[in-house]
Parts: sequence; C-alpha cells; structure tokens
Amino acid sequence: MGLRDRLRREKPGTPRQAQSADVDHLEAFAGSRRGVEGFVEPATMNTTTTLVLVAGDGEWTRRRVDSPKAAFAFGSKLGVPVYDVAATGYPTRMREYTARRKAAGDVGVPGAGPSV
Repeated sequence: MGLRDRLRREKPGTPRQAQSADVDHLEAFAGSRRGVEGFVEPATMNTTTTLVLVAGDGEWTRRRVDSPKAAFAFGSKLGVPVYDVAATGYPTRMREYTARRKAAGDVGVPGAGPSV
C-alpha cells in the first residue's frame, strides 16, 4: 500500500480505531502480571476509548478499545475487574510506579530501553 492510498483512507483529525494488536497487547499484559485491574477512559477529540490495565505492582499499559462496552466485556472475558476511571480515578500504585520510574531516570516508553 502506497502513501497516497493510506492518506486517502484516513481522514485528517480522525482518531485511530482499536486494532487486533491493541487487544492482543492487553491480553498479554493481563496474562503475564498479577493483580491486574482495568480502567476505562472516555473517548476525547483526539483519542477513541482507551483501557488502562494496572498490575498489582503499579505497572500499567494503555491501549485503544472499540467502546466502553467492549472494555467491560474484555475484563469479564479475562476475569479482570474493570472500572470507569471517571468514577473511581486511577489507583495510587499506578502513580507511585510512574514516580519510581521517573526518579530512576526512566522516562521513556516502558520496556523500550533508556530514553535518549
């Protein structure tokens, strides 16, 4: 597929929709960590609905999902509790994990190695 084909297909200003790779990533994260909980973030002008998964140690990941309903169905399928972040907020362990990474000088994408 050429660049012109891609540009024609995607409308400017339209947020990218969830893809199977997004769901695969969330499944892998939930399956490889303990104490995982999900937090549904509402769609914005720039991003579609997203699901943040937070492990028991505070490690977290965020990926697009098709809808809030799809996020709750995902959690039900995997046995992961899912909450509406607008109602519950983010867990403290998530902020603490991010603060530990920042204090250690690791401000890049988790798992991507040191930032330059």
